[in-house]
Amino acid sequence: MRILTRFAACTLSLLALVAASAPARADAAFDRWLAAQWPAAQAMGISRATFERETRGLEPDYSLPDLAIPGKPQKPGAQAEFVQTPAAYLSDKAIASYASRGRKLAAQYRGELAAIEKQFGVPGSILLAIWARETSYGGAKLNHDALRVVATQAYVGRRKDEFRAEFLAALKILDEGHVKRAEMKSSWAGAMGLTQFMPTGYLKYGVDLDGDGTANIWTSVPEALAATASLLREEGWQPGKRWAYEITVPAGFDCTQAEPAVTLTLADWLKRGVKVADGRRIPPAAMKDKASIIMPAGPFGPAFLTPANYFALKNYNFADLYVLYVGHLADRIEEDRPFAQPWQEIALVKTRDLEFMQQVLTRQGFYGEKIDGKAGMKTRAALGAYQKANGLPLDCWPDAAVLKHMRGG
Repeated sequence: MRILTRFAACTLSLLALVAASAPARADAAFDRWLAAQWPAAQAMGISRATFERETRGLEPDYSLPDLAIPGKPQKPGAQAEFVQTPAAYLSDKAIASYASRGRKLAAQYRGELAAIEKQFGVPGSILLAIWARETSYGGAKLNHDALRVVATQAYVGRRKDEFRAEFLAALKILDEGHVKRAEMKSSWAGAMGLTQFMPTGYLKYGVDLDGDGTANIWTSVPEALAATASLLREEGWQPGKRWAYEITVPAGFDCTQAEPAVTLTLADWLKRGVKVADGRRIPPAAMKDKASIIMPAGPFGPAFLTPANYFALKNYNFADLYVLYVGHLADRIEEDRPFAQPWQEIALVKTRDLEFMQQVLTRQGFYGEKIDGKAGMKTRAALGAYQKANGLPLDCWPDAAVLKHMRGG
């Protein structure tokens, strides 16, 4: 899933937002911010009538996560991809259940999925898996007013400029009559429809399959899946190619090589002792395709060769566990078999401890990415470099032993 935000009020006005004794002052500050958005809306071709109708009586929702209001503790929006272990997130029981439902839906929408694949090159199983992961095949209830969400995030969120674009795009959607305001529901982050598009994404990737002049991602399964296919094609999806191959790495494999910057052809990886673990055969035509290796649980779970389609999926949602979930579920819809190697139960290092590790790695020149408390591929590769430099056992994994060493233990 994809998010955004902007703010242009002074600190005193912000403090008034949370002061229970001064609600009128807070509303006035928000109203001034809304009024200031009209020139940009006008430049996008949004009518004055639409702007006034949709902003009249609009109020911010300060209960949302991810806001940045001075004097008020931040309420982060937790994503399962970053707070669950791989074993929990990639639950075989849950995936098997979704796969069973997915096979029934694949039969129900066989004609539509075939037409979408012909137009965009993305298999129906991938689209169904995204639908499952995003809204549980439409079962998840999206109860937020999308315009109110993006307006709030644009006003007092942590990514104000990005959400300002989403606010204007939401107004554009309403101005063009794609959906009624009462039906334009979203998640707390502003993502809309069966496969969760931000307003800017809807305007860019929406597909009108039935010729009625609108792309209905809210209640039309084919048009929601077509929008998803449109996005994936734009992000580099290669028709007829796999999303990933589960593999085993040779004994003594240097885990610092398991990151996106290290790429070889599939043929070269095989020459270095990598083996496909699940019995699949790499077609001769794919042997020259470039790929990298990822080990999401380090030595405690499966490893994967990740060609271009893996990263096309990652542009839908940046989390590696999300991509693995979608790709594996798509495989299970087509052929129901689990990962060749199971995910072991592991203890996650606390976010504040991972942030400390990233700070140490940055100071020592091993890491140059964002300090975010997440053990992504770049962080794990940097940890491996630290382990090698300090004579520690090499597994590229953020465990208590590495943390103790960094603290001088």
